[in-house]
Formats: sequence, structure tokens, C-alpha cells
Amino acid sequence: MKLGVFAVLFANKPFEEALDYIAAKGLEAVEIGTGGYPGNAHCNPDVLLADAGKLKAFKQAVESRGLTISALSAHANPLHPQQALAAPDDEVIRKTIELANRLEVPVVNTFSGCPGDHEGAKYPNWPVAPWPNDYQEILKWQWEEKVIPYWTEVGGIAEKSGVKIGLELHGGFSVHSPSTLLRLREAVGNVIGANLDPSHMWWQGIDPVQAVNILGRAGAIHHFHAKDTSIDPVNINHHGVTDMQSYTMMLDRAWQFRTVGFGHDMKTWADIISALRLVGYDYVVSIEHEDGLMSVDEGFSKAVQNLQQVLIREPLGEMWWV
Repeated sequence: MKLGVFAVLFANKPFEEALDYIAAKGLEAVEIGTGGYPGNAHCNPDVLLADAGKLKAFKQAVESRGLTISALSAHANPLHPQQALAAPDDEVIRKTIELANRLEVPVVNTFSGCPGDHEGAKYPNWPVAPWPNDYQEILKWQWEEKVIPYWTEVGGIAEKSGVKIGLELHGGFSVHSPSTLLRLREAVGNVIGANLDPSHMWWQGIDPVQAVNILGRAGAIHHFHAKDTSIDPVNINHHGVTDMQSYTMMLDRAWQFRTVGFGHDMKTWADIISALRLVGYDYVVSIEHEDGLMSVDEGFSKAVQNLQQVLIREPLGEMWWV
């Protein structure tokens, strides 16, 4: 396995300065935002696709520092019911796939998106209860008319480009759990897989180790984010897991994102890393920092320190004792 980082953390730094900082921390990989929610401060697909010289220089800037690009990330909602919002998100995903092909990056990370509840809808609708039965009807319509058709088309483009799609399992989007990821993968094909982030499993009540086992046995983990979550034992009973309070309301929220090791102990993280190795995932563990109690530099540095303790780097080799 290699340790990497989602470099949008350092969007305020010039690209090469950010790479120098990342390499100095001993990391081996970077995940780079290309638009959508992460922005494109370091990587504008329009610029790189239009200029072969700039594309070459971009790739050289990464490789000259001993780094690889683990994924290009365009987290967005291409299924938003307002076409004015969906169209640019769809466009950046397609351009990111083309750019990944040119850069020989194997994975494009994004969200599945979430449609509305009918053709004339204005806002996304995320059904999370089977009753009243209206929600079942909405869910059926969304998947049959929007989710599966869209990803069948875009998945086909990615497959022809030699690129895998890593969908982040995230609340608020149609694909948010192991079962919904596998449902879409069954409909579209193996080009669809997870960008698995334990933090989003914990707040939904899903054990990340079991999520790794479920998805890993299906060969459905394309990329992995390292981010933690803490659950407040009092507030969770007040607000439930679907707490709608702003992330800034940290004292009152049911749960909040933390840097690695500050939501769950290192034995838990060692179990996650071991589960990844067990199911054959030996790719990049990409740090994502969204900890409201720590600066970017401190949260990132502590995540690096903690993960260095449990990351399994070397090839397995033979079991000499067998």
C-alpha cells in the first residue's frame, strides 16, 4: 500500500509548492481535484487537455518528486434535477475521465449524484425510508430512469478510456452504502467501484471493516479515503444519525468528522488496513482532512503519523511458517 493525500487540502498553495510539502512528509501519492465540489485549483482539465506541453509539465511536476497520481477527483451531482447545475457537473466528470486517460491515472473519483423525485423537480430527493410507499416509488423511478441510465453511459466512456469510476459512498446521494454501490455495479459493470471512506460508514451505522469485506470480496474497491468520525453518545440520541445541523455546530452535533485516530483508536484503523490487505486492496490510502478542531497542517500531519504506524507496505511474500 502507498500513503497519499487528497491535495485539495492545499488548494491555497501553488501546485508545485503543495507537491513539495506532500513529498517532504514522506507520502507517495496525490489525489487531485479537477472540479465540482473540490474545485480545480491545481488541475483544470480545460487547460491541460488543450495544451500538450502543459499536460506534460503537470505530469512531470508530480513524478519528479517521486509521487504518483492515485486518482483525479470531480465530486459532483451530475443527476441534479436542475439542468443548469447538472450539465457542468456532468461535463467536468467526462473531461476528468479524458484527462485521466491522458495522464494514465487509473481512477476518477466522484459521487453517484442524486436526482429529484420527478421530471419537473427542482431539488434532489434522497429517500431513506421504505414507508410511506411514496418513497419506494421515488426510489424506483430514480434508479430506473436516472441513476442506471446515466452511469451506464458514463461508465461505458470510462471503460473505453481505461479508467475506473470510484464512487464515494456518501449520504445525500443515491450510492451511499455497500448495497447501493453493488446494485449499480451489477447494472453497469465492474468499471463502477467504491472510493471507500470509513467516515461515511461510521455515521450511517456501518462497520467499515465489514464494508471492506463486502466490497472487497466483489473486487469493488477502486480507491480508499482515510478520514475518521466521532459519535457523540448524548447528541446521537437527540438528533439521530441524520443530524441536519451545520458541521460548524460541533458542540451539539450527533457526529463530526475527525482526522485519523481522533474518532477511533489505532487498533480500529489497523483492522481496517488489515481488512484491505485481506481482500487484495494494495493501492493508495488517501488522507482526507475535514476536522473542525484542527488546522489543515496539524490534522494532516497527525493523520500521516498515525497511518504510518499501521499501513502495510511490503508485498506479502510466502508464508515461510506454513
